[in-house]
Order: sequence, then C-alpha cells, then structure tokens
Amino acid sequence: MIISLFMIYSASFIWANYKFNNPFKYVINQGIFSIIGIILLFIISKIDYKLYYKKSNIILLSCIILLILVLIPGIGVVRNGSRSWFQIASFGIQPSEFTKIALIIFTSKYLEKSNKFLKDYKKGVFPILFILLFLFGLIMLEPDFGTGMIIVTTIIAMLFISGVNMKFFIFLGIIGIIGIIGLIIIAPYRMDRITSFINPWSDPLGTGFQIIQSLYAIGPGGLFGVGYLNSRQKAFYLPEPQTDFIFSIIAEEFGIVGTLVILLLFAIILIRGIKISLKQTNLFAKYLSFGLIFQLIVQVIMNLSVVIGLIPVTGVTLPFMSYGGSSLLTSLIGIGILLNISKNK
Repeated sequence: MIISLFMIYSASFIWANYKFNNPFKYVINQGIFSIIGIILLFIISKIDYKLYYKKSNIILLSCIILLILVLIPGIGVVRNGSRSWFQIASFGIQPSEFTKIALIIFTSKYLEKSNKFLKDYKKGVFPILFILLFLFGLIMLEPDFGTGMIIVTTIIAMLFISGVNMKFFIFLGIIGIIGIIGLIIIAPYRMDRITSFINPWSDPLGTGFQIIQSLYAIGPGGLFGVGYLNSRQKAFYLPEPQTDFIFSIIAEEFGIVGTLVILLLFAIILIRGIKISLKQTNLFAKYLSFGLIFQLIVQVIMNLSVVIGLIPVTGVTLPFMSYGGSSLLTSLIGIGILLNISKNK
C-alpha cells in the first residue's frame, strides 16, 4: 500500500493537475481510503469469523439490495460506461466489490452445511449455482464483466476443492461457452475487445489503443526502468494509468526488477493465505480462507494478464496497488478476516 501511494502519485499527477488543478488529487483520496482500510482491517481482525457464519444470509441479502439500487438512475452513477457506483461526496463506492466477499462467506457456509450432498451435484450444487448466476446477472446489468468473472471463477474453485463430482465441471464448461457466446451477441463491443486483443494494431486508435499504450509503457522499462516519475505513457497516452494499468507504469519506471518485487509481495500473500487455509479443521474456516485468498490472486492474475496482453481488457484493478477505494477496502476486509481465522485456528 505504501508503494501504491507513491505509484498512484507518479501515474496520476499530470492528469490530476490537468483535470482538477491539483496534482495530489488521486493520491490524497487513496490515502484517505488507506487509513480507513487499515482501521477496518484492525477491527475485522478482532471479530470472530464465526459471526459471519451466523449472519451470512443478511450480509448477502444486503449486497443484493445494493446491486439492485445501483442500477436505478438517480441513485447509481455512471462511470466509464458502467452504472456500478454510488457517489458519496467526491468518492465512489462500488457494491459489486463487497458482493465478492459476501458471496464467499455465504458459499463457505453452504458448502460446510451441504458437505454430504456435494457428490450428488444436482442436490448439492444447483442451489448455490442459481444464486451465483443471479448475482452475475445483476453485475452484468451494470455492466462489470471483470468483477463478474472473478466471482464466478472463485466460487467454481471453492466447489472444486469441496469435492464436487467432476461431471459437474464438464457440464459447467459447456454452459460457460454458451454463456460467453450469448454475452457477445447481446453486446457486440465485447467481440471488438476480443478482436483488438488478437491484433491490437487492427484498430490502434480505437479498441486496441489501451493495450498498445500499455505495451509501449512496459517495453522501454528494461531491467531497471526509466526512473521514478519519468514515465512518458502517463502523459495523456495510456488511459487510466493510476487504476487498471498501474502495473504498466511500474514496469516503465522500475523495469523487470520493480515488477518482480511486486510479484514477490503478492506471492508471499498467496503462500501465507494457503497455509492458513490448510491448517483449518473447521470446514467453514477452510472454505472461507481459501475463497478469500483465491479471489485476491485471481484478480491479480487477471489484471496482469490484461496489462501484458494475455487476455482482453476487462476493467479489473490490481489489489492494494490500483487507485480505487472500494477495491482497496474489499481487499483489506478480506485480509482482516484471514488474520482472524489464523488467530483462531
């Protein structure tokens, strides 16, 4: 998070000065959320995780209500083409971010209670699958495909480790392919993203612009980078350099060495999270800790894959690093729950 504050300033000060006449606009906002997040992390690490087991239905229902409210014009705010925000003063709150944790909590309880039915996926899995598809549908109405895919991937991974019959995943794969085709038919711009992903230079000033500018940032970074604050791509070339593409600026300014430091820090979080999960004898704690750490790492992998051109642009932030209060708070809440599980094993 400390690295993040320095990098958000570096990535955003030119744009912030141009748009708000204040080069510190974004870094101040992120600093406020960082302080709130640290306080939240400390408080949540003291709350017994078993409380979430008792309140999982209420937590999930609250998030469903928020997801519905954000779709109502006048209540939800449109940013970058998505109605997925509540505006509070100069800050934006994204309910789909908090839904990720709510659904992981609910699924962990469901898997713990339904453990003996999981081999029969018709009895054990379809109820949670129905809830998952319902929430995915609400998130896609915003639309927020990136967050939707993180949620789906995480819940499927949780079902996999719980011992669900393998036939279910074959069935799920077929449904997933049909669903992706359907989403492309409904919104043709997604096919444009896929086309630009395959060959960004087919439309260098349109759908391919972001990924091309990202690669132009990463390329010159070399081994040690061009130096802090010396990135060229943040100067009105690379869109959203402080959010989804902050890793590109890190690569440009600090090179391969800088990116490896960031990857090492994420690897430490992943290893510690998995160790916490493996040590649990309580099934709810095991599923919850796994879901939280898996969701975090899937988001990291998706963001980095977009930045280096491995998958189409999805609009997913880099946890702890990208500018964005909702993403940061969600990540810190997840870590707070993990810390409490670790203390109470």
